[in-house]
Amino acid sequence: MINIIAHRGASSIAPENTMPAFQHAYELGVEGIETDVHLTKDSVPVLIHDERVERTTNGFGYVKDFTFQQLKQLDAGAWFSIAFSHTPIISLDEFLAWAQFKPLHLHIELKNNKINYKHLEEIVFEMVSYYRLQEQTTLSTFNCHSIKRLSMFKDDINIALLTSKQRQNLCAYTYELGARALHIKYPLLQQQLINQCQSKHIPIRVFTVNTLAHMLQCFRQKCDGIFTDFPKKAIQYRKDFYKI
Repeated sequence: MINIIAHRGASSIAPENTMPAFQHAYELGVEGIETDVHLTKDSVPVLIHDERVERTTNGFGYVKDFTFQQLKQLDAGAWFSIAFSHTPIISLDEFLAWAQFKPLHLHIELKNNKINYKHLEEIVFEMVSYYRLQEQTTLSTFNCHSIKRLSMFKDDINIALLTSKQRQNLCAYTYELGARALHIKYPLLQQQLINQCQSKHIPIRVFTVNTLAHMLQCFRQKCDGIFTDFPKKAIQYRKDFYKI
């Protein structure tokens, strides 16, 4: 059965990548939570999607130019709803401490495709290892050079290539890079690609799947998981599809 993964938490009902979004997703009963990691000026991994802070906070500028304590002063919730005013940006450390004893698979995207943060892979890997969450964590990135760096830890943690671009032999390319899972944008979804990945025991998951039609297509083609902003709907649609 396809896993439902809450994209940036339950981001349709709470501000993305914040504790309320993660808590909502967990209470809904998802199998996994996806989040995004950048590095601060003082090399603290923090959970935010964009390289800059203004879309989702009341601040202005690049994440990399703030210390963690400076970021903590920003409001990461009021943009979504006044009910979430004063919701803070959180660190990866805080997130992992919250998730440590929960039956969740964590999908942590390294946001290094535009800014190549120094030592990001090692910092995140060491933190996941500290909480002993390697077996229930997948580290993903669009950056093929980062995949190669992550493959140094391949025996200890799951690595996924993220892509929205079509290419020949994508499954083989993923394996050659050192990744052992493939996360594709919905338009790339093809039964042949799913079959190729599954024959090589490479999990294939699809992002970002928000409509009933797209969810049903993923269910029919038996991919391994979907990333969605609407986990409550996805769980209900899956239940109806499989007649659970």
